[in-house]
Amino acid sequence: MELERTALDLFIRHGFTETTLDDIAAAAGIARRTFFGYFSSKNDVVWGDFDALLRGMEEWLAECDDDRPLLETLTEAVVRFNDLPPEAIPAHRQRMSLILHVPALQAHSTLRYADWRGVVARFAARRLRKPVDDLLPQLIGHLALGAAVTAYEQWLADESADLPRLLSAAFGALDLNLT
Repeated sequence: MELERTALDLFIRHGFTETTLDDIAAAAGIARRTFFGYFSSKNDVVWGDFDALLRGMEEWLAECDDDRPLLETLTEAVVRFNDLPPEAIPAHRQRMSLILHVPALQAHSTLRYADWRGVVARFAARRLRKPVDDLLPQLIGHLALGAAVTAYEQWLADESADLPRLLSAAFGALDLNLT
């Protein structure tokens, strides 16, 4: 979406905190009120259409074969969730750099991470036949988020790194014994 690209470019060039909604609207050639037809806040621009991606991941997990190992299924879901066409990688690097390194985005990121962990915990709870608020599904949600964030930090630090490989390696390192 052009509005996202415009905002990300401004955030990278001028800083997230220093860029105002008026700056974004002016650069995009829209009215400030029009901005709110697309996003509810400046913070939401950075996350793009995260909610749709999250719904897609949850739907994919719900359709997976229950005989497949939980960690293997979860790894594939996370790799699929983060699958990008080559032309989208530069903008995604910018987006993730902002999400992981801009203090003003950390509180908002916590809310988004909670939504992501919820998808993982619901999947784990269903597969383990436990309540979603039980220790193990919640722990799996937190471990999965930690693995994904660690892979992203490595990916951002090395432009030649392959994100799917890093995600697979991070999840493989979890080596959960869920018997």
